[in-house]
Amino acid sequence: MTSRRLTVAGKVAMLIRAGLIAGLVLAGLSYPFTALAGMGVKAGTEALENMPEQLTETPPAQTSYVYAADGKTLLTMFYEEHRKHTDLDDMSPYLVKAIVASEDTRFYEHNGVDPKGVARAFVANQQAGGVAQGASTLTMQYVRMALRDSAKTPTEALKATEQTAARKLREMRLAIEVEQRLSKDEILERYLNAAYFGHRAYGIFAASQVFFSKAPRDLTLTEAALLAGLVKAPSAYDPAANDRGAALDRRNYVIEQMRKMNAITAEQAATALRSRIRLKLSTPPNDCVSVPEKHNDWGFFCDYFKSWWREQPAFGSNPQEREAQLRRGGYRVVTSIDPKIQRYALRHVLEKEGRGSPFAHGQVVVQPGTGRLLSMAVNRTYSLDQEDNGRHTDWRKKDDEKGNYPNTVNPLLGGGDMAGYQAGSTFKIFTLLAALEAGLPLTTSFYAPQRFVSQYITAPGPATCGIYWCPKNSSESMTGTQTMWSGFGKSVNTYFVQLEQRVGADKAVRMAERLGLRWRTAVDKELATKEHAPDWGAFTLGVSDATPVEMANVFATLAAEGRYCEPLPVLSIRNPDGTHAVYQERLVAAPRCHQAVKATVARAATDAARCVTGYGAARGRCGGGTSTMVYGVLQRPVAGKSGTTDGNKTAWFSGYTPQLAASAFVADPDNPEHLVGSGRSTMSKYTVAQTLRDALQDEPELKFTPPSDKLVW
Repeated sequence: MTSRRLTVAGKVAMLIRAGLIAGLVLAGLSYPFTALAGMGVKAGTEALENMPEQLTETPPAQTSYVYAADGKTLLTMFYEEHRKHTDLDDMSPYLVKAIVASEDTRFYEHNGVDPKGVARAFVANQQAGGVAQGASTLTMQYVRMALRDSAKTPTEALKATEQTAARKLREMRLAIEVEQRLSKDEILERYLNAAYFGHRAYGIFAASQVFFSKAPRDLTLTEAALLAGLVKAPSAYDPAANDRGAALDRRNYVIEQMRKMNAITAEQAATALRSRIRLKLSTPPNDCVSVPEKHNDWGFFCDYFKSWWREQPAFGSNPQEREAQLRRGGYRVVTSIDPKIQRYALRHVLEKEGRGSPFAHGQVVVQPGTGRLLSMAVNRTYSLDQEDNGRHTDWRKKDDEKGNYPNTVNPLLGGGDMAGYQAGSTFKIFTLLAALEAGLPLTTSFYAPQRFVSQYITAPGPATCGIYWCPKNSSESMTGTQTMWSGFGKSVNTYFVQLEQRVGADKAVRMAERLGLRWRTAVDKELATKEHAPDWGAFTLGVSDATPVEMANVFATLAAEGRYCEPLPVLSIRNPDGTHAVYQERLVAAPRCHQAVKATVARAATDAARCVTGYGAARGRCGGGTSTMVYGVLQRPVAGKSGTTDGNKTAWFSGYTPQLAASAFVADPDNPEHLVGSGRSTMSKYTVAQTLRDALQDEPELKFTPPSDKLVW
């Protein structure tokens, strides 16, 4: 016999001497004692040889908490099993006593397996002709939980809890090993953090929250006894049920056991037994649809955060793994959403377009130099309940088909698979930057007629002259010689088409990609290809779709003097142990920035963009601007660009100061052909101006750096 077999045989003999093999195994089983009584040392040895000698423990799933930028305001939580690890020192002393009284009164006396408990259970089961008592110690129960939580497949999870002799033998062996390795307090702490208490509450922290809306350290004697009694059968003893009789009886049993153990005095027990069950139930939020009602407008930001998380390789090899990690990893996430700026942004959005409007009016605010999203506000309610939504405005849709307003979970501001909206003349910024990068100065001039016959060939339509695309200006007054300052400030179409021809349409397309735009529609993807981009003349007038997040970040790049930062919805991500989440030696929550365009180019573009807002250029003559009310409202250095599409299908404005950048839009997401009308053409301009004014009211006034001579003349 090998030394290993002798060792195992010795362990079996030890169990037999304690009267354990037959009794303990059968104590929890439904078949007769004789099924295992004849196993003997040899059979028991063979059974134990194939069992693990040490418990493999996987930390149980924990809830991830997501906060606003202040680190205090809870945005929501993500979990599969609502659980938060709690140290034993942070639990009520009554709780520790109650769980021992409820589940294992000899816990501090045995070494993982209790011979007396086994004998008692065996006698009771024999007399009852079935299972009347179990003999699992707290340690054995913990082993079972650990095996369940470490299971990698449903089959493994089933084996961890099935009623078989093999399971009991494995629990016995591993319980003895655990007791040799861990202290009694360590076992209790792990047990109380793993146990299920009902109502989706896993672990004592969640149970204390769900049933009493308090922390575990604050549990009273009666509350601790009630929770301790639940782990035996959470459904049978559910205190939130209409009939609390079973829950009361179980609680009182635990209190009596505590008295018998001298864990509490007779007077304490008498007082506790007379008390009624008093609950303060709460339902912890889970996912973005559970954002607290007072912060319901944050749901769209939450949705963007979740989409961002699913893209981060630090949390898994694919989106599904990453989301599962969010729901199980126990992270503490402080997001970038600023409650104050969000409040300002939403107020100014709703002042102009109410939630009941089919037109979506939304705004995104970004911090230049970091890419952090400070606000995402829109006149919608983030909700799955669309029962009372308004009807579609598109006559081609069925009369009974509801529109996505006011309730929706569509990512209207960016993230997910939302294509966005045609951004109109805001796209002229890409042509402007491409031209400046090519060395063309701000004084570059063209005669801009009311209609210009371009070199671009296109399909027949109202903007074609023969086979050539020939766009026109929105006003006859724009006719004349224009520079980059005046052409951008007044948004002169025929000037920018000529500038695009000079630098190349593909250069403008590539500039947009460098600054974060992604093509999501089949048409945009095709036109943006290397083959077709040189002929995409209409690109400069904003016929492509973009999201408010993308456009706000484009202008944030200019505010940061050409330094592009990926849109970032977080400030910090900490693991359950308090350490920062890291990927490839870099903080996952750190800004990811690079110099996308030279600072000299960005400064020159900003000088032209100052003309738009009425602030005025530092080095040239503007000749007017499309959005002069912006400086009138803000009264501090500001630049930007407005944009509308043919027939006013959408109306945009993107503006920025050295500290903040924002982009607002108005459009009908359900029906792109539903015109917003000329009455809404200034809406986004005022929304951005008022939001930036309020957000910066306590901040110092910073100035833009004027462009160098090289790109002026």
